[in-house]
Amino acid sequence: MLHDLITNWVLIIALCAWMVAQLVKLLVALARGKGLDLSFFISSGGMPSAHSAMVCALATAIAIKDGFGSAYFAIAVILALVVTYDAAGVRQSVGQQSVVLNRIILELKRKEPMIKIEADLRELMGHTPFEVYIGAALGIGVAWLWLFLAGLKF
Repeated sequence: MLHDLITNWVLIIALCAWMVAQLVKLLVALARGKGLDLSFFISSGGMPSAHSAMVCALATAIAIKDGFGSAYFAIAVILALVVTYDAAGVRQSVGQQSVVLNRIILELKRKEPMIKIEADLRELMGHTPFEVYIGAALGIGVAWLWLFLAGLKF
């Protein structure tokens, strides 16, 4: 079973796409002057979307392995559509609402210093459509590059 997992190229490619996207996210944060914050390597939100990269790499690897007409590819595409929609839609809205709620909490803190609020809500939850597109393109690119460099023949 362990051998099957560590030799499952489709799974490995999807996970590598996620790691590459998270590394790019860390580098983007560093370039934007946010310093070397390793929490960006495991956080959600930001540029690019690691979720989109992972599911698009998964769908691409399945398409190459099993073909565009396979049921596995259909499942992966539906999964990718749900994940990317969620990343750019629902989670982006949650992030925007967190910004507003944090402003309200700050306003309350300033007017009523006796109110103790423990922590701000996370504002960087979702992605802009651009971040999702870049993540998707990155995932597809990682899958094609991996398979090309490895010369894998399924």
